[in-house]
Amino acid sequence: MAGIGIGTGTAFDADVLIVGAGPTGLALARELHTHGVTAMIVDRAPDAVHESRALAIQARTLEVLARNSLADDLVTAGNPTGTLLLHGRARRRRGSPSAAPVHAAPAHAVPLFDEALGDTRFPFLLFLSQAGTERVLVDRLAGAGVGIRRGLTLTGLTQDTDGVTCTLDSPGVPTRTVRTRFVVGCDGAHSATRHLAGIGFSGRAFPQRFLLADLEADGLEPGRVHVYLAGAGPLFLFPLGSPASWRLLVMLPPGSRTGPVTLALAQAAVTRYTRDTIRVHHPVWLTEFAISSRLADTFARGRVFLAGDAAHIHSPAGAQGMNTGIQDAVNLGWKLALVCRGAADPALLGSYERERLPVARSVLATTNRAFTVATSQHPVLRGLRAGPAVWAAALLLRSRAARRTGFRLISELGIHYRGSPLSVEGAPAEGAPQRARPRLGRGPRPGERFPQPGMGVAPVSLIGTAAAGPGAAPGPPVFRMLLCGPAAEWPDTRVRDFQARWAHLLTVELTPSAPRSRWSAAPRAAATSRRRPGLVQYLVRWDGYVGYRAAGTDLDGVTAYLLALGARPLPP
Repeated sequence: MAGIGIGTGTAFDADVLIVGAGPTGLALARELHTHGVTAMIVDRAPDAVHESRALAIQARTLEVLARNSLADDLVTAGNPTGTLLLHGRARRRRGSPSAAPVHAAPAHAVPLFDEALGDTRFPFLLFLSQAGTERVLVDRLAGAGVGIRRGLTLTGLTQDTDGVTCTLDSPGVPTRTVRTRFVVGCDGAHSATRHLAGIGFSGRAFPQRFLLADLEADGLEPGRVHVYLAGAGPLFLFPLGSPASWRLLVMLPPGSRTGPVTLALAQAAVTRYTRDTIRVHHPVWLTEFAISSRLADTFARGRVFLAGDAAHIHSPAGAQGMNTGIQDAVNLGWKLALVCRGAADPALLGSYERERLPVARSVLATTNRAFTVATSQHPVLRGLRAGPAVWAAALLLRSRAARRTGFRLISELGIHYRGSPLSVEGAPAEGAPQRARPRLGRGPRPGERFPQPGMGVAPVSLIGTAAAGPGAAPGPPVFRMLLCGPAAEWPDTRVRDFQARWAHLLTVELTPSAPRSRWSAAPRAAATSRRRPGLVQYLVRWDGYVGYRAAGTDLDGVTAYLLALGARPLPP
């Protein structure tokens, strides 16, 4: 980010222009507003979406939104689901007439997640339509006085050393010019922001076509995810609630006719898997779509950033798309806020691509593999899906170890930034006693997710209060400084002096023990061990990842970490 200043001498219409008012753009707007940064959010559509579109919210997404008081609202509006019913294909008795009753497909009840498996408040998959997710976000923004300017299309974008000048067009209205410090394109797969910034979008399209419908269905156990496996591929029925009870997703047969998507076509697709045991009716949305897998060549060009579908699109396998976009927004949001407030060096923004581009690459690779296994028409894979796949999958998912692994992968709790320049392991002070050199490998490492407050970490006590008055930054503290170990062994004067110098950026908390497990699943607190707990310090970022970790009570290392970000302490 060399050459980017904070533009204090220029008048701006807003600190950040957000192009696109989908879940990613709305989440980013909420982040920026929380941290006292002005954002203008525009969208070319005249109205919000009403279809379900993306419908699942993962545990990690809820965690990163919990700091912004959004997770509980989403859970209240949605349907937490923890059980999957895995069906084989229904069959008639050999030699029976076509009108004879069918044998119902064998169903295996498989627990998706287990509350005992993780240190998260959200051990489930939350089903909520994209329209519902956006409604929660829009309502929260409106309550804070942040509106969305609809019917505006980004048509021009010019950068200079101080900011970005953008042109916005709307039918029948004179072109408007706005001036902002930064622009973030959250405007989807056909992003105008990406095009105007000259960023490529590499990848490929898959030949398969899929039917998607929100509708009612008779013959299904409510509140469960239903998966039917057959040689042709899988059929999914997800509990939706609104705008209809069920979401249907199924691959259309190769070479099937094109034309309007109808209820009859949806019923025919369901019948191929269930042999008339399920009847669908009263659709509120019917569509077909194809899948592409594409990745932006870069997530940032100067003062322009990409997030969500503007940066990466892929198969819906595992419900990763919207969740990855929202986590892009949270990762970028607190960094933009610090830079816009002058509390960090603009070079901090370079860590956005360093952290999120590898995540997007991993999501594309994983979803592409899952998509290939689920849809390939190779005779061996067709045979497996038609026969032993149901039994094998049910058996595998009954294993707690398998569910733990699957939970970490699908829920995105396993995402880490260990290779990031913001992930730093501090060394004990020269000559520090062995007491100050605990086995740090047992706890969360820099770049890894830190357990949520109250989940896998002993209770904490807050030292001091946030700064107020001249020099204090708007918004909540961006970091949590956790000092782990017996409180009596932390030098009181030094700790309080550190807290006073950095109160505009962080809270300082004491906890008697540090988490012993470096994994997000099934952590154990050191307090449960017979070993005397060591003295460990963690600097935890706003998005819940460990930025800095060190043994001992010397706080010079974390001070150097904050100074390297461009942060400055408060005057005495």
